Amino acid sequence: MQKIDISPIPKFTRTLVCAPDKSITHRAVMFNAAAKGKAEVRGMLLGQDCLSTIDCMRRLGASIEQKGDNAVIAGTQGFASAKLDCGNSGTTMRLLSGLAAARAGTFTLFGDQSLSSRPMRRVIDPLTAMGAQIASQEGKAPLCITGQRLHGIDYVMPVASAQVKSAVLLAGLGAEGVTRVTEKERTRDHTEILLRHMGVRITRENDCITLAGDQTLHAADVCVAGDISSAAFPLVCGLITGGRVCVHNVGLNPTRTGLLEVFDQIGADYEVADIQWNGGEKTGTVCVRGLGHGRPFAIGHDMIPRLVDEIPVLAVLACYLSGESVVTGAQELRVKESDRIAATVRLVRAFGGDAQDTPDGLIVRGVGQLAGGCTFDPALDHRMAMSAAVAAAACKKGGTVLSPACAAVSYPHFWRMLAGEQ
Repeated sequence: MQKIDISPIPKFTRTLVCAPDKSITHRAVMFNAAAKGKAEVRGMLLGQDCLSTIDCMRRLGASIEQKGDNAVIAGTQGFASAKLDCGNSGTTMRLLSGLAAARAGTFTLFGDQSLSSRPMRRVIDPLTAMGAQIASQEGKAPLCITGQRLHGIDYVMPVASAQVKSAVLLAGLGAEGVTRVTEKERTRDHTEILLRHMGVRITRENDCITLAGDQTLHAADVCVAGDISSAAFPLVCGLITGGRVCVHNVGLNPTRTGLLEVFDQIGADYEVADIQWNGGEKTGTVCVRGLGHGRPFAIGHDMIPRLVDEIPVLAVLACYLSGESVVTGAQELRVKESDRIAATVRLVRAFGGDAQDTPDGLIVRGVGQLAGGCTFDPALDHRMAMSAAVAAAACKKGGTVLSPACAAVSYPHFWRMLAGEQ
């Protein structure tokens, strides 16, 4: 098994460009590949999950001419029947389920062992209510979809999930009548922003999103914003080592900025500058200088959709704060690439911290600088591997992370960034 040894990095200091946003890359490629016309997507994330989406859309008949992290995409409105390998990407499988369900053809969506264990009933149920024909393995992949004419529904989201919301909206595009989705907690809205950018009539009033059926996607150029979930790793590393880190082109969509709300809670010394807008997405530069007063944080269910991917590295941050930091309402983390609640507690304890899990979250008690000197197995979960790397860089004795290549799922150049090579 491959591994990487990480020595302590005093005062981790970096100036870097943010890794591209995974959620936006998925959508920009997928929507343009299903659209009328031709468009360019610039600055894509070339992580394994997004490469799965590119491969799937090619198999469905789209032309995707890729040069580095840019691609010219000529869409296909009629999908070719295909077997689609989604790899480890839940986003690919769930969003494609919505797109494929309303298009003529037979589509088999499958993935690796991890993806095959994750819940798909949450998309199967609303799509079936719209008239979709979907066969599964007791609510899990592989999914066999026979595309057909659908009808719009009024759907109240039982769990906060941007993937489920997106699947229903994408199915609604090709359905008869109006589709309405009501969210109890607002989730990331990259789908709605991009659909609007591509000429779709879609509105939001309070918690209800409304989309008329029988609409055509029109190809539109997209410049992918940076991924604040990826920016969290160098930013937290800078905070807990007393360094200064500036990350440019960070996506600042308000449905994603829970990380900055945590920085506010703990009194971190940080600033946001150079605000720009591109295709409806807000970006800027985020710089951190220190922990400030370092009070503990509290994350409840209302914040979880805005920082669900950042919980593991925030648990590392909590080790360096005073008092007890608490996360609740995060049961969704139990069904990610791994059980991230259990894995995060295991990580904190491995490096010498004090953490315990709860049914829907975890509690981390501040201990000051972690001891480290351990070997951590992230179980092929990219965010666990990078969180362990941050812990190792900040602790007294460093540490070893197994299977480091898994970080490429969302941050292909992570290890080079950590080493100061980018």
